[in-house]
Amino acid sequence: MTDTPITPAQRDELAAEYALGVLDGEALARARSLAAADPSFRAEVARWSARLAPLLDDVAPVAPPARAWPGIDAAIGRPQQASNVVTLHRRVTLWRGIAAGATALAASLAVILVTQPVATSAPPVAVAAQVPLAAMLGDDQRDLKLMASYDPASRRLMVAAASDMQADPGHAHELWMIPADGKPRSLGTMPGPRMRAQLPMLMAKEFREGVTLALSVEPMGGSPTGLPTGPVIASGKLERA
Repeated sequence: MTDTPITPAQRDELAAEYALGVLDGEALARARSLAAADPSFRAEVARWSARLAPLLDDVAPVAPPARAWPGIDAAIGRPQQASNVVTLHRRVTLWRGIAAGATALAASLAVILVTQPVATSAPPVAVAAQVPLAAMLGDDQRDLKLMASYDPASRRLMVAAASDMQADPGHAHELWMIPADGKPRSLGTMPGPRMRAQLPMLMAKEFREGVTLALSVEPMGGSPTGLPTGPVIASGKLERA
């Protein structure tokens, strides 16, 4: 299976997933094989690591409770010595940072952009229109955070929750775009913590930098009015990725 040819887009996505360390099974075996034998694949992995690393700035550090250190020492049978506690603290701090990075980048993975080449003969305005967009959706009153990413070339939108997204069997989460005219347009309901959609051409023309994305709680199946009827639990503006 690992010898099955893959498209450039699949190869790019595989490199991103390998950079994040979220692969397993055959996909992980294929990525390791490519990384060992293909310098260009290794370069793609490095490119994704550099591209997604700035998203770590959006992850707030969380200190573990003081009781965690004695509990860890007891679990591993380590004597309660000051030098060992300091060493363990450093190691756990390192892993906490790695875990926080994985959370942010895994969310970004669900919104990976497949870059499309732009013809050199295209006018400057057309080139600018192909710049990928991203938005971090959140709310000061809630822990819910989502990452949205949009590729204008394919009109593909991807959204993923970076934190727990509680399922409610009686309600649905509906995503909206709010352009300059202030009138919300539904982008569909999220069936789970991840959502992928290809925007219609007319809607894609309004999907640009500065547009607000919002997530509301609606009845099952979505809003019956075509406008948000429930509380907005997360929102954010599209910016250049």
